[in-house]
Amino acid sequence: MRWQNRQRSKNVEDHRGGRTVKRVGGGIGIGAIILAIIAFLLGENPLNVLQQFQTEPATQVTTTRDKNEDVLADFVSVVLKETEDVWTKLFAENMGETYIPPKLVLYSGYDQSGCGTAQSATGPFYCPADQKIYIDLSFYKDLQKRFHATGDFAMAYIIAHEVGHHVQNLLGITYEVESRRRKLDQKGANVLSVRLELQADFLAGVWAHYEQKMQNILEKGDLEEAVNAAAAVGDDRIQMQARGYVIPDAFTHGTSRQRVRWFLKGWETGDLSQGNTFGTDKL
Repeated sequence: MRWQNRQRSKNVEDHRGGRTVKRVGGGIGIGAIILAIIAFLLGENPLNVLQQFQTEPATQVTTTRDKNEDVLADFVSVVLKETEDVWTKLFAENMGETYIPPKLVLYSGYDQSGCGTAQSATGPFYCPADQKIYIDLSFYKDLQKRFHATGDFAMAYIIAHEVGHHVQNLLGITYEVESRRRKLDQKGANVLSVRLELQADFLAGVWAHYEQKMQNILEKGDLEEAVNAAAAVGDDRIQMQARGYVIPDAFTHGTSRQRVRWFLKGWETGDLSQGNTFGTDKL
């Protein structure tokens, strides 16, 4: 992907590193005090007991951010800017609306989102409550090592997918789906979740379609990288890796085949009207 020397987004919030945390220390517990009283009653010096339980004083520790991730942070910022350009154009031309881009939060380890605590273990996600995308850049390593999805366009697909959720939110689709999910049992709610996720894959494909038309950024092998990433995060593949078997009723994102199919449909057509994953029996 030809991304160097391109514009960066102004909608990135970098929360990596620089976090000041309090290291617990200092003070004496109630157990130590009780033992000191017993020592005093037995005629011993209670200070000798207390000194054994004295800990280091509380300190402030400031973490530093991984400078090796700065290049990846630049890449993410460029991809976000490219999604802003495409969706600004599509909203204006197809809906006569102004596209309001999401914020993208880079964090390390954990952060606080409008949808609760963001943790690196959960992977990238979009929070409708604050309209922000949360990404711990260590996920890129997971994408390569755990999911065997390599290449910069694999990460670009992940970002475009989360931006797809933002588009759904702006269009009112997310609210409608969540309203319907609350009236269903877990199995039925999961089915709707799958359709929502597959539509986000379709929208990621639409972005790639117009990004290539507008900027010609794709290089040989880029599309294959995105397809590989889409297949790698399919429910069936993830469950098979984790359990050794699959539970279709527990799917929430779609199978590898489904995710690839809807991404490619968006890529090949660029037609937003063909992305109604809720109005078809064939996923």
